Amino acid sequence: MPKGAAAADPRPVGASAHPRARDVAWQHAWRRFVRNRLSTIGLGIVALFLAVAGFAPYLVPYPGDVTGAVHTADRLHPPGPPHALGTDEVGRDVLSRLLDGTRVSLAIGVIIIGIAIAIGVPLGLAAGVTGGWAEDAIMRITDIFLAVPGIVLAIAIVTVLGPGIAHAMIAISLVWWPGYARLVHGRAKALRGTMFVEAARALGAPWRRVILRHVLPNLLTIIVIKASMDMGMAILTAAALGFVGVGAQPPTPEWGEMISAGQPYLPTWWWLSVYPGTAIVVTVLGFNLLGDGLRDLLDPTTRSAVA
Repeated sequence: MPKGAAAADPRPVGASAHPRARDVAWQHAWRRFVRNRLSTIGLGIVALFLAVAGFAPYLVPYPGDVTGAVHTADRLHPPGPPHALGTDEVGRDVLSRLLDGTRVSLAIGVIIIGIAIAIGVPLGLAAGVTGGWAEDAIMRITDIFLAVPGIVLAIAIVTVLGPGIAHAMIAISLVWWPGYARLVHGRAKALRGTMFVEAARALGAPWRRVILRHVLPNLLTIIVIKASMDMGMAILTAAALGFVGVGAQPPTPEWGEMISAGQPYLPTWWWLSVYPGTAIVVTVLGFNLLGDGLRDLLDPTTRSAVA
C-alpha cells in the first residue's frame, strides 16, 4: 500500500475494512436468532397478529357486531355453532369483536410508541450531544415524569382530558417518552466523546449534521429493540385504561374494554373476558420474546463477538 493511503481512504470513519466479515457476522446473528426457539415463537406470534390485524375486515364473520349491533335473542350464547367463541351481553359475536380488536389494539400500540419516540428521541439526542444547561433541563423534566408511576400518571391525564381512545393514547405517550429520552441520552452522551464526532465538529459540522449523520445511525438498533419490547406493554397499558373505563369506550372492540364489559358476568359467562384477556397475554408475550431475539440479532456487541 502506498504511503499515506490510509489518510486518503474515502470510507467513512468506523466503516469496516472487510464488508464480507460484516456480512458473515450478520449471518451468524441471524442463525442464532433462528436457533432460539423462543425468539422464533415470538416472531410467529407477532406475524400472526399482524396478519389478523391487516385482514380483519375480511376475517370478521359478523361485521355488524363490531359496531353497535344488538341481538337480544342471541345474548350470552356459549361458544359453539354458529358463534365459535360465543356472544356477549347484547348478543354480539365475540370472535368478530376479538378479531377487529386485534386491529384496534395493535394500532393503539403503534401510535403510542410512535409518539413516544417522536418526543423522547429528539430530546434525548439534544441532551446527550449538546450538554450544558439544555441537558440539565431536559433530564430534570424527564426525572419528574419517571418519578410518578406510569399507570397513575396516565389515568390522571385521561381524567383531565376526558375518557376516550384518542385521549388514552395521548396520555400513555406522555408517560412513555421519558424512557426513550433517558436511553438515548445515555448512549448519545457516550458517543459525544468519540473520535468521529470530535472530528466532525473539528471540521466545522453543525450539531444538527453531527446528530443526523453520525450519532442517530448508531442509536437506531437500541431504539428498535426498545420499541419492539415496549409494544406489548403499551397495548397492556391501553387495555388497563379501557378496563377501568377511561380508555376506549363502547362499542369500540378494544380488548381491555371487552374484559371490563364481561367482568360482571364472571364466572358463569367466562368467555366474555377470558378470550380478550388471553389475546392480551399472548400479544405481550410475543412482543417480549421478539424483543429479546432482536436484541441478540441487532446488538452490535454480540455481532462483533462473532465477527
